[in-house]
Amino acid sequence: MKALVGLGNPGPEYELTRHNVGFLALDEAARLLGLAGFKRQFKGLVTEGRYKGERVVLFKPATYMNLSGEAMVELMHWYKLEPEDILVFSDDIDLPPGAMRVRMHGGAGTHNGWRSIIQMAASQNFPRARIGVGAPPASWDLKDWVLSRWDKGEEKDKIREAITLAAKAGVCFLENGIEKTMNLYNTKSREKTSAALPEEKDE
Repeated sequence: MKALVGLGNPGPEYELTRHNVGFLALDEAARLLGLAGFKRQFKGLVTEGRYKGERVVLFKPATYMNLSGEAMVELMHWYKLEPEDILVFSDDIDLPPGAMRVRMHGGAGTHNGWRSIIQMAASQNFPRARIGVGAPPASWDLKDWVLSRWDKGEEKDKIREAITLAAKAGVCFLENGIEKTMNLYNTKSREKTSAALPEEKDE
């Protein structure tokens, strides 16, 4: 069994903020998989089905971002999932807008959702699809930046493409695992992104 998890903040006021691109990628993955009917469970919203003969579950924590780990561990315990079974969609300020990077594991960096997950699960071994939303301008506070809307700026088309690409990478993960997904989708991301991606580094 495998799972896809999108990170974000609950509530319509956050729907199109940079911090919520993980939710949007999960919604797109659900559409690609033909899954619907999210129900409230495990401090979040969950739907499940089958893909290529394997049981899959999709999940959005309904905690706020900095408590994402509380919801994640409930999901993991119920379905007996290991970190390696779960691909997480999240925003990333260290990637330029429109970049999408798949990683096998990593640290939290400045991301409060990841910090909560890693602390609560006591593991960094979660595959992840990082959706670039760009760094805040010098005059912006980080919190204000990630809670601002991405769909109003000039980079909106690039970010929308990255959300779609991340969703497709998630579906690939369900069928093929993380290594093949990295090989396929990091290449596609580089082809779609005009800005150079930063070198990978341990966080």
